[in-house]
Amino acid sequence: MTKKKEAGPFDIVIVGAGISGAVLAERYANVLNKKVLVLEKRDHVGGNCYDFYNSDGIMVSKYGAHLFHTNFDDVWQYVNRFSQWSPYEHRVLSFVDGRFLPIPVNITTVNRLFGLNIKTEEEMKSWLFQNTLKIEFPQNSEEVALSKIGPALYEKMIKNYTKKQWDLWPRELEASVLERIPVRTNFDDRYFGDNYQAQPVGGFAPLFKKILDHPNITVLLNSDYFKLKEKLGGYEKLFFTGPIDRFFNHKFDKLQYRSIRFEFKTHDRKFYQENSVINYPNDHDFTRIVEYKHITKQNHPKTTISKEYSTWEGEPFYPVPTQRNQEVYERYRWEAGGMERKGVYFVGRLANYKYFNMDQAFKNSLDLFYQLNPKG
Repeated sequence: MTKKKEAGPFDIVIVGAGISGAVLAERYANVLNKKVLVLEKRDHVGGNCYDFYNSDGIMVSKYGAHLFHTNFDDVWQYVNRFSQWSPYEHRVLSFVDGRFLPIPVNITTVNRLFGLNIKTEEEMKSWLFQNTLKIEFPQNSEEVALSKIGPALYEKMIKNYTKKQWDLWPRELEASVLERIPVRTNFDDRYFGDNYQAQPVGGFAPLFKKILDHPNITVLLNSDYFKLKEKLGGYEKLFFTGPIDRFFNHKFDKLQYRSIRFEFKTHDRKFYQENSVINYPNDHDFTRIVEYKHITKQNHPKTTISKEYSTWEGEPFYPVPTQRNQEVYERYRWEAGGMERKGVYFVGRLANYKYFNMDQAFKNSLDLFYQLNPKG
């Protein structure tokens, strides 16, 4: 998607063509009529949301399943400008003790796992009260889980999955990691409870291409900012969406990021498993199996799955929320604050060293734009 244009000058330079970079590029081009240069080191736009048709003609996500859900009206209105959307409510199963159980934990999970017959929310709340630990101020993710679902469910569904995903035990991770996991006291087996849950018709790749399709926007793919930065100049603002420690050449030490290795395989049958995502907390080296046709609703005689293996090698996906990493990040954050006087801003998951859902990434970029341009 490299656009051939004059080589500048550019008013705005953006490093990264994922959610954060694409939204800022579109806003500056559309609202303020600025000339925008987007530098993307990969060979595609869309960041980790990028999807494509494989050699069998099946749409898959290159970097794992991405599900859009939000309660932000402004974000929902924004994304609808660039794509039609098809309703999709995500559901996840976890393979535990030979059974496929709904996750997040709900009444069905507890009934199947422990042979109970809980029928009402009141009964479920009572069960949770009797089986959870009373920890008023959890200090780590293990304490969060023990206080929300109790020792039995923690041991069977959470502990080993977390270790595989992070290569750290829950007690070594900040409380924020497992605070994100809801617990249901009813039969609702949806993974998310947001008002808007949908997937872009045709996939995420066309969505991002349309966001960036503006005569004022130049996108350079396969372009490493750090190899080109000495040639850049004269811009008003620069937005950096990559790892913040890389920007500062790791001057305060390296931050840790977890990555994922994907093992794709196409099967000559309509479907491989009963829903899109099945977690394997206690069996196998992989964390989960994703089957994309459940999400895309594509009609195809074959199906493609991916097994996901968490790893320290590869593209940085997830900031690792430990006390040590947070302390290192705070030093970078302080340094980044001083860069704003030079018109340099850090935005997105990697630059803020914080986990964002997709809608949060859209929201943060929209909010940042209007914060910097209140009359925009």
